[in-house]
Amino acid sequence: MSDPRQNSDPAFTPASADFGMATSATPPEDPIVPNYVDQESRIPAPAKTNTLAVVSLVASLAGLLTGFGFLVGIICGHISLSQIKKTGEEGRGAALAGTIIGYIGIALSVIAVIVVIIVVATAATMSNVSVSG
Repeated sequence: MSDPRQNSDPAFTPASADFGMATSATPPEDPIVPNYVDQESRIPAPAKTNTLAVVSLVASLAGLLTGFGFLVGIICGHISLSQIKKTGEEGRGAALAGTIIGYIGIALSVIAVIVVIIVVATAATMSNVSVSG
């Protein structure tokens, strides 16, 4: 009767015999468990985000809070959209958002100035009207 601790496989090397050193025999590939080391080496680096797209968005959002920055957001947004088209960088959404917010901010600023002019002109004409009695 053979010893149950003995393995009949000729490629089998007991753990105590290799002393932790690598053997020349490679383990068989397991079709169920993927080899993650090979997959990690094939993952591409993430694309770079265009800096002017971020500047456009930040300047336009700052313009909403302060009233200034809309023009910077519009200019940087258009420049970054052109650069993104040429280089393929990320950030198209931020550039579009900065440009759109900038245009909306400019439009609201113009409307606000017109309203203020109308209110001031109306108040000036009302103060010149005398009430006869």
